[in-house]
Amino acid sequence: MANSKPAGDEPTPATDTGGGVDPAFERLLEYLKESRSFDFTGYKRTSLMRRVRHQMSQVGVADFGDYHDYLQVHPGEFTQLFDTILINVTSFFRDEEAWSYLSSSVLPELLKTAGTHPIRVWSAGCASGEEAYTLAMCLAEALGIDGFRERVKIYATDVDEDALAVARQAVYAEKDLRTLPEGYLERYFEPVNGKFAFRKDLRRNIIFGRNDLVQDAPISRIDLLVCRNTLMYFNAETQGRIVARLGFALKPDGVLFLGKAEMLLNHANVFAPVDLKRRFFRKATHARAEDPAATMVRPAPQPRVGADEDHALHTQALLASPVAQMVVDMRDRLAFLNHRAETLLALGERDLGRPFKDLEVSYRPAELRSQLAAVREDRAPVWLRGVVWHRSAKERLVLDIQLVPLTDERSRLLGVAIMFNDVSGIRRLQDELETSNRQLETAYEELQSTNEELETTNEELQSTVEELETTNEELQSTNEELETMNEELQSMNDELQAINDELRDRTTEISSLNQFMESILGSLRAGVIVVDRDLLVQVWNRHAEDMWGLREDETVGRHFLNLDCGLPVEQFTPLLREVLQEGRADGELLFTAINRRGRSATFHVVASPLSADGEQPTGALLLLDQLEPGQSD
Repeated sequence: MANSKPAGDEPTPATDTGGGVDPAFERLLEYLKESRSFDFTGYKRTSLMRRVRHQMSQVGVADFGDYHDYLQVHPGEFTQLFDTILINVTSFFRDEEAWSYLSSSVLPELLKTAGTHPIRVWSAGCASGEEAYTLAMCLAEALGIDGFRERVKIYATDVDEDALAVARQAVYAEKDLRTLPEGYLERYFEPVNGKFAFRKDLRRNIIFGRNDLVQDAPISRIDLLVCRNTLMYFNAETQGRIVARLGFALKPDGVLFLGKAEMLLNHANVFAPVDLKRRFFRKATHARAEDPAATMVRPAPQPRVGADEDHALHTQALLASPVAQMVVDMRDRLAFLNHRAETLLALGERDLGRPFKDLEVSYRPAELRSQLAAVREDRAPVWLRGVVWHRSAKERLVLDIQLVPLTDERSRLLGVAIMFNDVSGIRRLQDELETSNRQLETAYEELQSTNEELETTNEELQSTVEELETTNEELQSTNEELETMNEELQSMNDELQAINDELRDRTTEISSLNQFMESILGSLRAGVIVVDRDLLVQVWNRHAEDMWGLREDETVGRHFLNLDCGLPVEQFTPLLREVLQEGRADGELLFTAINRRGRSATFHVVASPLSADGEQPTGALLLLDQLEPGQSD
């Protein structure tokens, strides 16, 4: 259930994609160990490197060495890195079937065994606390609220301080409590600011603290130890050390509860399964049993009936025995051998009576002369087991050789029987069995490793799903902001459209007014010239153009006094000053000039100020009228 893992203490070399050791990654792990006391060297390198690379991709770093430098420059990155490595994926009553078995079968037996003594529970790798509070609810259901407060003590440990801080607060959102059984939310949680907090009176029985399963001493005298989905992140060597510590922590009748990816197939000497399917184990108890001493049972003497026939029967039975047998007498000569011995050892009747030491069988397939002497001296059987005999280049036999002393009724030594039992087939079957067992054990280890990898991948996927859900919420929020901005822009667009329509109307109105003014100016029989306060020409009508030969586009925007058209503009200076500066209402001027036709003519000029509501004049209006001869008077 909890997936915040303690770190190991023995480095296991990391491998890069090429299969060799990655020194940069190992230096990074040593740096984390020295600078932050987080030792990840006992982790499986495959999953560990994958999580580190994932975090590196978030900050845009591609090389382990560069990421080492990045951590030195950005201390705040440690928190993000540890959150990525310590996959804190957990929930209440995770794997409901296993928790149901705990409540229905394990806890009743454990409470019965404990009697009235206190109950000590350890949640190792508790992450953000959901597992510890799930244990509290199960025990409260079994003992009652009062019994729980009086007898139960739950120790919840992890290496992630941030996760422990969340666990100590015991406050969870509604979505975190969706896996609770019916009625548990009302019985064990209290609403607080839109969230739910675990009951304070039960919370006091749970102690949270930091503990590294490999480096720190285990909590002792534990009745129930829950360590779910934690071992699977470590390599085999570190797992072995942790399992040994967990075994030390439990009472003799204590129970270990693991995650569904952890089977302890290689630790049968420490834990025995209670329910392997649901991953419950009990501390193994080993009783020593001494091997029974090998004893020889001698048949009771049978009454002799027909000694000659009986002797012949015994002789034929020995000769036909499937076990190769021979007898060496006290003079160290070959006294007897059966048919199987003749076939197996290439001996015959001609060899009977020969000194045993002269026969090949005395030293091959095994050295029997010293063993023969030992049997005669000690008068005790001797076994030579698993003697390998290469009978030929293509034939290999495995023999069990037994030397047995032969005595009479008075315990006098008569000789030594040597039996050769061919166990080649048995040995071959044993070898095949051992090979099969090794292959089966390897398959189990690979299966467990694969199962652990799948569980790790599943939890990483779950973590990714949660990240995607968070990203989706952020995208949804961004989409809402964009929609709001879109509506604001639409409103602004409507306002601009209204302004544009108003400007269009104004433009049309101004255009009409301009046409009206042009028609008025064109209808006047006098020349009309308008200048601003800087004496720049603003209006020059058609009659002024007829008088002086300059078009409108040649005059508008130019300085009035700089016009070169025969108009004596210098005579206009006093008049314009009176109108623009002194505010004279009307000023008149008569002057003679040469018009555009080259004729001399007299002109009458009336100057009027351009102003509104008595304000300072903004310009001047000049009306030029050509007088007919005789009109100047």
